[in-house]
Amino acid sequence: MRQPGDDRGSVAAELALALPAVVLTLLLGAGALGAASRQVSLQDAAADAARLLGRGEGEGAAAAAVARAVPGAGMASRAAGDVVCVTAHSEVAIATVRLPLRASSCALAGGL
Repeated sequence: MRQPGDDRGSVAAELALALPAVVLTLLLGAGALGAASRQVSLQDAAADAARLLGRGEGEGAAAAAVARAVPGAGMASRAAGDVVCVTAHSEVAIATVRLPLRASSCALAGGL
């Protein structure tokens, strides 16, 4: 027979309520760290591709560098005067949400 103030079993009930929220928070945090890491890689890939195009390499070599650095990523380039710019794009999934990522970089054309 339970006495008033008897808390036996309440810890298990509180854990059962709190555990899904803790797991969801950890999963979202890990997904956000993965997205941030992919964004940094995408920025580096865009910079590398811009330098390749600035040196006179073909668009195929630049696109291959982006795809090698960030699997599944694509790129677009544009030239304006003495500058060539590359925009790399990719997507990342956090839980069931897909987020687009973009990174841009420019380099001087004709540079070494």
